[in-house]
Amino acid sequence: MRFQSRIFLAASVLFLTSCGEGNKKSKPTEQVVEKQPTSSEKITLTLEQANSLATLPLECVQKEYPNKLGHTLGSKDDLGEPQSLHPAFYGCFDWHSSVHGNWSMVRLLKEFPNVEEAQRMRRILSENITPGSIAGEVNYFEGEHNKNYERTYGWGWLLKLAEELHTWEDPLARELESNLKPLTELIAQKFIDYLPKLQYPVRVGTHTNTAFALAFAWDYAQTLNNTALQEAIKQRALDFYQNDADCPLTWEPSGADFLSPCFEEVDLMRRILGKEEFLKWMNQFLPSLQQPDFDVAVALVGDREDGQLVHLDGLNFSRAWVLFGLANQYPEEYGHLESLAHEHLAYSFPNLIGDNYEGGHWLGTFAIYALGEQ
Repeated sequence: MRFQSRIFLAASVLFLTSCGEGNKKSKPTEQVVEKQPTSSEKITLTLEQANSLATLPLECVQKEYPNKLGHTLGSKDDLGEPQSLHPAFYGCFDWHSSVHGNWSMVRLLKEFPNVEEAQRMRRILSENITPGSIAGEVNYFEGEHNKNYERTYGWGWLLKLAEELHTWEDPLARELESNLKPLTELIAQKFIDYLPKLQYPVRVGTHTNTAFALAFAWDYAQTLNNTALQEAIKQRALDFYQNDADCPLTWEPSGADFLSPCFEEVDLMRRILGKEEFLKWMNQFLPSLQQPDFDVAVALVGDREDGQLVHLDGLNFSRAWVLFGLANQYPEEYGHLESLAHEHLAYSFPNLIGDNYEGGHWLGTFAIYALGEQ
């Protein structure tokens, strides 16, 4: 009955309008009920889907405009076009989306070496991640006015890209990993330097969420045995989250969330804590997740041409990867959450291909990551 009730709710969401980030004229959306699949639908990443998903990063990783720089000017000398400021990661509307667009290509090539656009993706990766372009990125981050650029969301994705390259058994990966290394080491050190100064975590559903970035940075630190980074992350995770209780999941989502503050904290702490400690922590933080009938409704999107409202498709994907990760790590206690993860995937996945630029430059990455966590 759970899914039928959602269809009833979705049927009331008709002809919503809003303005996108780019001040585009929005139009009435389709009835959301027409996009709802059955709750039993299971989506897995196939070669056919990989071929389709590859079109999203290919469309934007070397597309310089439109571009949202987030750039601080110290003087007129700091003015520059996106590619001159960021010679490696200048596409996909913003820096972090360019980084994880490159991550998407690496992940797809690693999982599907025979993907249709394999040669094109390999060529683009070779053009983007060169010693010279990475030196330009390092120079930018060492500049006086942009030392904290993309803290911490973009930092997390950069380390995720480095981890993906490290675990890809391919000669190209060794070349790219070596080229990226100066920026990787700089970003890892920025985490180490920054975390002791951060007195309170950022608990939002958007880019600056602390738990999200620490989870990705933890994966990198473990994979590459960066003990200094591991220690910095673990200490701050315990400081920030160990005593948290009764996370107000019913307050979520906010209207432009693409991360769940409660779920992202779970995703980090399941990495940091041992089983006994984690299960005890979950009993105080989100005890309802152990209930076999636990439910949280998919986030409904009112207008996919609105760059903020379409964030909620991203929320469905990020919720899915947290639920998959939890169910896989602790199947006895949380295996029942897998079906809920599939529901979230099934709502938003059909809207990826053919999407306009407001979501196409980043949502494919979220879908690929969620599908990989199954």
